[in-house]
Amino acid sequence: MKQTQETQIKKENKMGTVPIPRLLFAMSLPAIISMLIQAMYNIVDSIFVAQVGEEALTAVSLAFPVQMIIIACFVGMGVGINSAISRRLGEKKKSEAVNVAEHGFIIAIILSLIMVVIGFFISEMFISLFTDNELIISQGRNYLLIVTMLSFGSIITQAAFSTLQGSGDMIKPMIGQILGAVLNIIFNPILVFGLFGFPALGVVGSAIATVSGQIIGMGYMLFVVFKGKNNLLKLDFKSFHYDKTIFRDILKVGLPSAIMQGLASIMITGYNLILATFGMSAVAVFGIYFKVQSFVFMPIFGLAQGAMPIFGFNFGARNEKRFKDTLKVVTTVALIVMCIGVLIFWVFPTQIMSAFNPSEEMMAIGIHCLRVISLAFPVAGASIMIATSFQAIGKAHVSMIASFIRQMIFLLPVSFLLSRIGGLDLVWYGFLISEIVCLAYELHMYRRYKRTIFSKWEAVPTAP
Repeated sequence: MKQTQETQIKKENKMGTVPIPRLLFAMSLPAIISMLIQAMYNIVDSIFVAQVGEEALTAVSLAFPVQMIIIACFVGMGVGINSAISRRLGEKKKSEAVNVAEHGFIIAIILSLIMVVIGFFISEMFISLFTDNELIISQGRNYLLIVTMLSFGSIITQAAFSTLQGSGDMIKPMIGQILGAVLNIIFNPILVFGLFGFPALGVVGSAIATVSGQIIGMGYMLFVVFKGKNNLLKLDFKSFHYDKTIFRDILKVGLPSAIMQGLASIMITGYNLILATFGMSAVAVFGIYFKVQSFVFMPIFGLAQGAMPIFGFNFGARNEKRFKDTLKVVTTVALIVMCIGVLIFWVFPTQIMSAFNPSEEMMAIGIHCLRVISLAFPVAGASIMIATSFQAIGKAHVSMIASFIRQMIFLLPVSFLLSRIGGLDLVWYGFLISEIVCLAYELHMYRRYKRTIFSKWEAVPTAP
């Protein structure tokens, strides 16, 4: 019995005691692996769809902003849950952390119902904004209907991920993400091309493969959270009680994070409208870029997932040194990864584009696009890590404002201006300009919070 209690205490305190590099590696590696698998299946989707035809690839590319809204909702919700749980564990409030997780699942169910309504009413109208090609509209509408109305698999799964990650368990979420991604990769060619006796469903098959993997992954994660052994947080809805403070705390962090992610959807929509003036090939290339860049950004997001509970725990424990050390380590690693990404995009753009069955026009546009936008990667990497630290301490509105400045105030207007001045070749430089401005704002805000929050801890004993 005594040994079990000691083991439990050690598990609860590892985010406040284990050396930062080793702890960050252990916390982030599972998330990075699962994120890379996620990136791979996103790219595989597009590779298979591209074999159907350029219209099919364009339809999926045009649908991507709406998928980003779904991602924004569950990522924002997940950040709110993760941050609220880790801070309460740092404050030794385990029962409140359990109640946070239970609130998170209720929010996930509500979001899933909202997505059904959104998908039903906007799918065809949204695709029609960009083209009058009936084939693209039909394929894009059908794809969107499926991925929105059956999005409960991904949303509820994220609630389970964040519950475990907030308590320091990164392994089980990794297994859940890998399961869903691998099933998607297996189902995609079968349903797109009609293998093993299944009908060839094309774009619709890709959508069905995506939601099928998500729903099966959800089933596994629900079993792990509610029936699994050795979970730090034991959920039991029989003892659930609604707490408006917890609900507000999740939304306080999660809603700005969701809005921040949702701005990406608006940005992509606006960028597609700019690119549509140069032809559908430019739109298809931009869609390819967003799938391919996930191979670079997903490890960064995995690193951020691993760092989030460390930031939150040590903020709750008022351990300024470990908080700052975590930020230094994750920022350094992010810069290294992003510089490698720049190198890959500059050396191998032709090979990357060739995987998507491009026309000559798409190839020429794509090579230039990949090389120019990748210049912004290192700046974006540092920006993501600083934004994660804000989210972990409950100041997600700072990250939201930074994202708004980057995408709405600078990226779209600057890119539009550049497209008028220098055409399609110049439009991609808007990414670099906007990332630099965003990072400058975040650094200013970090210095401000360093003076107003950390300085108050000087008389407070820090955690070990």
